[in-house]
Amino acid sequence: MNARDLAAWVRYAAELVSADAERLTRLDAAIGDGDHGLNLDRGFRAAVDALPDGAPPGKVLIAAGRAIVSKTGGASGPLYGTVLRRAGKALGDADDVDAAALGAALKAALDGVQELGKAVEGDKTMVDALAPAVAAFAAALADGTGLAGCVRAAADAAAEGADATVPMRARKGRASYLGERSEGHMDPGASSTALLLRALAEVAGEG
Repeated sequence: MNARDLAAWVRYAAELVSADAERLTRLDAAIGDGDHGLNLDRGFRAAVDALPDGAPPGKVLIAAGRAIVSKTGGASGPLYGTVLRRAGKALGDADDVDAAALGAALKAALDGVQELGKAVEGDKTMVDALAPAVAAFAAALADGTGLAGCVRAAADAAAEGADATVPMRARKGRASYLGERSEGHMDPGASSTALLLRALAEVAGEG
């Protein structure tokens, strides 16, 4: 993958988030502030506008992450901004991104999210989609799978992880205040994280 591919990822992720903003907001209304989809839509629109020309892949993601932080309200801005900025920093100044580098970037993104939010798997957060995605990517890479296959495995694992949050009781964020009433609802952050991985898989599959 190159800078053009990663810019395409940000653009396609923005399209998916925008198309799904109402559903994400409904999910958040059930257990949170009710603004996740709208906030994330605003943030990713800003990220698309901030995409630089002629920059290496890492700088593309860092610029997009900074825009999300500046334009997205609530916890989503720092968290999703961290995903892109940490991934971008992990890629450094390389012009091309192979499967190993992308896997390391996704792991760096997960580490950043967990440092910021102090969440682990089972807390009913975006980590429940991102952590399985990172693990699935690493497992596919270890099996000799190419980049597109690794990202597809990650996207599938993220979707399964998001689905798995439905019966969970939230242990982090505003949803945790609801106790058992948080059960039976998909975590909106896990759902939007699965969207981002789906967008990455579709872009990688076109390469």
